[in-house]
Amino acid sequence: MNNTPPCLDLVIEAQIARITFNNPAARNALTWPMYEELKRICDTLANNPDIRVAIFRGEGDKAFVSGSDIEQFVALQKDEAYEVAVDAIFHSLQHLPIPTIAVIEGLAVGSGLLIATSCDFRISNIDAKFGIPIARTLGNALSPNNVSWLVSHLGAAMFKRMLLGAELVKAPELLEMGYLYQTVMATELTEHADILANKLATLAPITQKSSKLTLARMLDSNLPNCTGLMRETYNSADFKEGVHAFLEGRPPQWTGK
Repeated sequence: MNNTPPCLDLVIEAQIARITFNNPAARNALTWPMYEELKRICDTLANNPDIRVAIFRGEGDKAFVSGSDIEQFVALQKDEAYEVAVDAIFHSLQHLPIPTIAVIEGLAVGSGLLIATSCDFRISNIDAKFGIPIARTLGNALSPNNVSWLVSHLGAAMFKRMLLGAELVKAPELLEMGYLYQTVMATELTEHADILANKLATLAPITQKSSKLTLARMLDSNLPNCTGLMRETYNSADFKEGVHAFLEGRPPQWTGK
């Protein structure tokens, strides 16, 4: 039995940083300390000029990241503070001045999809599935920043399928529309991620930084104030029901209240 507590592992090899979400017993669901560690790692990499590329991956073959650890929602203060706090963490990933690669095997759902979308390139196995099925599970909401990133990378129609319809979309469809850089057999993921990382590491770093941060700032600009919508969602009886139903292993009973 693996008794290692949930964590993020960071290994630096020459110019490449490898970050692993290590909570395989829960399909790499993120605890709050893991979120905080993600920000610390991103801040560290942003200030290390020797690192040219970062590769993010989940431990094991079941999931990249399967979302957040739902236990932490039980004691959550019922307002939008959670989304605001997570936004700051994703911002540090989205604004890393180096190219980033998400290597996805299995599920990339909830926060897993958001992290993958925050990366510049996504390589997955052929059987990987992607989505944010919160309309079926928790009944919570996304921040304007997360909505902006998802729509800009997936398009409004796919966003609505994932969020309004709670669909899990398979890798081949996302490859065809350009969201995925590449799909390969699971046994080939490391090889192809390394090929891409080594290629990126040979290119002009200041051009890469300028290009990706310009895009990130464009997506940050003119975000609407949706505090009222997030507060309504997190204060709702439906959100409380979603959390308890998930932890109890039963379908939630939505009331629209």
